[in-house]
Amino acid sequence: MRLTTEPLTAEAFAPFGEVLEAPTAPGRTYIDAMLANRRDQAKPSLSFSTREPTPLPLRSATMERHLYSSQSFIPMEAGRWLVLVAPHGADGGPDMTRARAFLARPDQGVTYGADVWHHPSTVFDRVARFAIFMWKDGTSADDEFFDVAPFELHLS
Repeated sequence: MRLTTEPLTAEAFAPFGEVLEAPTAPGRTYIDAMLANRRDQAKPSLSFSTREPTPLPLRSATMERHLYSSQSFIPMEAGRWLVLVAPHGADGGPDMTRARAFLARPDQGVTYGADVWHHPSTVFDRVARFAIFMWKDGTSADDEFFDVAPFELHLS
C-alpha cells in the first residue's frame, strides 16, 4: 500500500485529535479539552524525545495507540514531521485502507485522542526534539503496538 501526505490542518485532523499551534497575538491558548485520561490511577507523564530523520520513502508495518490516554507532541526543534492516523477497522486494529498521512510544519503540534491509532514518531529533514505529554500508570495498557500490512509513504 502507498500513502501520500497532505498538509496538516485542524479541520482534516479533527476526527483524530487536535492540531496545536501557538497564538499569533500575545496571550495564551489552552489545550485542556483534548487531554484525555480514562484511568483514575494514571499520572501525568511529560517526556522529551530526540528523533533522527527518516529516509524517504518511509517503509513501515507498525501502528500504535494509547487506549486510555491522549498523547500530545509539541515540537521544540523540528523540520517537517509525520502525523499518520487510521480509524478502527472491523477487527479493532487500524484500518489502513482509510489511513490519513499529514505533513506537519515545525510550528505545529498535535494531540492524538485516546484510542487513536497512529504511527510512531517520524521526522524528516533534520534531527527533531519534542515534548510529549500523556497519562501513564506503568502497565502494558499504556502503549499498544499493532503490526499492519507493510506500507510505503511518500511526501506530497
